[in-house]
Amino acid sequence: MTESMTQTQRRLDRRPCLGLVLTGGGARSAYQVGVLRALAEIFPRGRSPFQVIVGTSAGAVAASVLASEAAHWRRAVVGLEQVWANFHAEQVFRVDPAYMCRSGLHWILSLISGGFLLSPPKSMLNNSPLRELLSKHVDWRGVRTSIARGHLRALALCATSYITGQSVAFYDAGEHVRDWARFQRVGRRATLTLDHLMASVAIPLLFPPMRLGEEHFGDGAMRQTNPLSPAIHLGADRLLVIGVRARRQAGVAVAQVPIDPPSPGQIFGYMLDTLFTDTIYGDLEQLERINELVKASPEHAHGARIVETLMLAPSVDPRESAARHVDAMPRSQRALLRVIGARDVEGSQLASYLMFEGEYTRELIELGYKDAMEARTALLAFIEGETLPKVMTSAGVAQAT
Repeated sequence: MTESMTQTQRRLDRRPCLGLVLTGGGARSAYQVGVLRALAEIFPRGRSPFQVIVGTSAGAVAASVLASEAAHWRRAVVGLEQVWANFHAEQVFRVDPAYMCRSGLHWILSLISGGFLLSPPKSMLNNSPLRELLSKHVDWRGVRTSIARGHLRALALCATSYITGQSVAFYDAGEHVRDWARFQRVGRRATLTLDHLMASVAIPLLFPPMRLGEEHFGDGAMRQTNPLSPAIHLGADRLLVIGVRARRQAGVAVAQVPIDPPSPGQIFGYMLDTLFTDTIYGDLEQLERINELVKASPEHAHGARIVETLMLAPSVDPRESAARHVDAMPRSQRALLRVIGARDVEGSQLASYLMFEGEYTRELIELGYKDAMEARTALLAFIEGETLPKVMTSAGVAQAT
């Protein structure tokens, strides 16, 4: 029995350090919750299989919850699903007609007077309800406890400094981890709080910036040219990346040949799509090239190491689901989308990021669950430290490098 336990321990010690990278995506992050739900079934042990967790923007929300309950990760996933499956827009930002009317008048008077009568609003939307919601569901003491007890190696939440223009990964980890500095990106040790999370989710223009110390911060995806970097700096050898955009669906409109030029709402949706998604694919390609160089010439690696990745992304374009559920949005929110030209099917890209409604989020959760179960073989190999498959799943959602 003792020999068997020793062999098991040696096998566990040889496992790579697993990292989880959750990208930004607004309401589309419900897809990530579906993937996590499948993972909780595929890997039903009590403790989280991920030693390093990195979250950006909406992905930072799930990252914080998972890190706070790293010793009870299935319970954390259940809690996430309950919130995301029953979302309503008023839990994220003020959408009552009275507030929206006052906000609209504020913008009009500010524009007409050139800012003399009223200064411009800090943002288009008021996300104070989101702050209240997160204060109830994220236990920051639990994050520190998870690290102190060895259930978690590190948690990082990514934000962007409006002062320096740097991508900042605020992290909490054991004493062996040190700050890092690269071109336009740094890692800063911090005692993570709700303010760090609110900074990470502060989508430019939509939500107000968050002040941390002497700097104001916004959404972590803005200057994040290397979104995999924080997890690698924190020691991860294998990265599971959960994205929110179907890889081949990156245009402004759903139609193949749009007749009219894109509306402001369509362009804003395209900007969010670019903000949250484009850099992750570029970073994956760069990491693949580095891995090939290390394999070909390890003596010239100069400290670089092989970091394997597995990415899951929606097999179905979330815009299609958003177009079906747009009527579930509050009337004032639908009116805003109509004004900027994002109310119809062709404008569903923006709606897909802002539709915090249960009908839509539940559909994305189910899609994430289905895609992850189809990638079950690859996910098991990833978690168990085995060789990752070189082919994609039938749904086209998994990619190994």
